[in-house]
Amino acid sequence: MKVHEYQAKEVLERYGVRTQRGIVAETPEEAAEAFRSLGGELAVVKAQIHAGGRGKGGGVKLVTSAEDAARVAEALLGKPLVTPQTGPQGQVVRKVFVAEGLDLAREFYVGIALDRRLGVPVLMASAEGGVEIETIAAERPEALLKQPIHPALGLQPYQARRAAFFLGLRGDAMKKAVAFLTGLSQAYLELDASLAEINPLVLTDDGEVVALDAKIDFDDNALFRHPDVAAMRDETEEDPKEVAASKYGLNYVALDGNIGCMVNGAGLAMATMDAIKLCGEEPANFLDVGGGATEEAITAGFRIILSDRNVRGILVNIFGGIMRCDVIARGVVAAAEAVGIEVPLVVRLEGTNVDEGRRILEESGLDLVAAHSLDEAARLVCEAVRAAQK
Repeated sequence: MKVHEYQAKEVLERYGVRTQRGIVAETPEEAAEAFRSLGGELAVVKAQIHAGGRGKGGGVKLVTSAEDAARVAEALLGKPLVTPQTGPQGQVVRKVFVAEGLDLAREFYVGIALDRRLGVPVLMASAEGGVEIETIAAERPEALLKQPIHPALGLQPYQARRAAFFLGLRGDAMKKAVAFLTGLSQAYLELDASLAEINPLVLTDDGEVVALDAKIDFDDNALFRHPDVAAMRDETEEDPKEVAASKYGLNYVALDGNIGCMVNGAGLAMATMDAIKLCGEEPANFLDVGGGATEEAITAGFRIILSDRNVRGILVNIFGGIMRCDVIARGVVAAAEAVGIEVPLVVRLEGTNVDEGRRILEESGLDLVAAHSLDEAARLVCEAVRAAQK
């Protein structure tokens, strides 16, 4: 789960991490009042969307008066902001963050992310802030320090000191950086984050170490342990289909293709999408119904798939283990009756109660095609889609 910059900063402040002060505004008038409340001669108005590259898209502006803050907010609010991460359609800005102006001496990058090769979180630090970390890692890996973090013990003091030293900090600034990095690590581990990124981390002219920006992503599977974090979810920033799927415990990701997929198991779902691509078409989604989906959830899955206007066919690929084939079959029948499936439908069932599942489908009277292997199922649905488009 992603959160906005202002929410990430609220979280970090709980752990003693110094962040750039600011006030959230949803109207130009609130933005003007926020500028006055901050009490300085300079502020920054930042669009709040779940995407990076806001500065490149014109979503971060310096202002020197309340009137300027209102003008910039009015230009941003209610309009799509296009950044390198949003795609050409952009993301509608519903809130802005009016932040205090700071005199910056230096900029850095720090972040914590899971290293899947090592199986532990890794602290990353670079003396070059404001630059995409992927660029640094690819072009000049020596400019990026990486230190594994023990999941139970956390970031050790010597590791924090090493990172601060790597950034070129000394004296009081180094002590503040050590406290900053320690708090960042605690927040990451205790709140089950998957990413915590500060870009840039800045050293101000008066020697403060401050998070000028903040990005935190949280593990969806651990949100039940953190209701306060779960309450930060902004569904307006998410694909409506993905939001609907999450309410039924379905793992759904929208894609750009034309063949809807309903599969149980992430690995099988990936293989199914690959098979569709090998047959010349593109998957319209990733949909893993998991091992315990009910008929109601299966019906909801079909509704979500069919709500995508690009879908021209559907492939159901179930290998029954915990998820029984007869449950899927009843879900398919219920969905067809409730939703009305008017595109080609190919169903491949194998595993637990497969004979009962196939019987249910055969006796349903539905206009569908049964397949006995993944390759056959992918070929049949692709051929049906192409034939329907002629």
